[in-house]
Amino acid sequence: NTPALVGRGASAFARGTCATEADAEFVASLLGAVGMVAEVPEKLMDSVTGLSGSGPAYVYTVIEALADGGVLTGLPRDKALLLAAQTVAGAAEMVLKTGEHPATLRDQVTSPGGTTIAGLAEIEGGALRATLIEAVRASAERSIELGQA
Repeated sequence: NTPALVGRGASAFARGTCATEADAEFVASLLGAVGMVAEVPEKLMDSVTGLSGSGPAYVYTVIEALADGGVLTGLPRDKALLLAAQTVAGAAEMVLKTGEHPATLRDQVTSPGGTTIAGLAEIEGGALRATLIEAVRASAERSIELGQA
C-alpha cells in the first residue's frame, strides 16, 4: 500500500471474534493515520489485498500508459507524466468528493461524437475494464493461495 507513504493509503481491517469496539477504533485510528480505512468482514480481506493492496501497481501502469500516449502524440515525457498523474489524481478526487458513480462522471465529459467517446471506444475494444477486473480477481486468488489476509 505504497500510497500510505504520502498519507493517501487505502486500508481495511476485520475484527476478530474477541475484538471490542475500542479495539476496532484503535485499529481504525492507526490505519487512518496513513489514509482511509474501512472495516470489512474477515472473508473479504483477500479482496482488499487484490484491490487496494495491489491496485496501486495497476494505477501506476495506467499512468505510465497515459503518459506514453502523450509522448506518442508529441508531448515531452516530463509534461506527459505530470499531466497523466494529475489527471488520475483529479478524477479519483472527483469520485471521492462528489460521491457520484464513475460512470456518471464519465458521461459528464463525454460529448456525442467527440474526442472522449473516440478514446473510450478504443479502451472498450482493448478490454481495459475486463483486464482490470481480472487483475483484482487474480490478485485476490493469489492472496488466498499465499494465506496473506
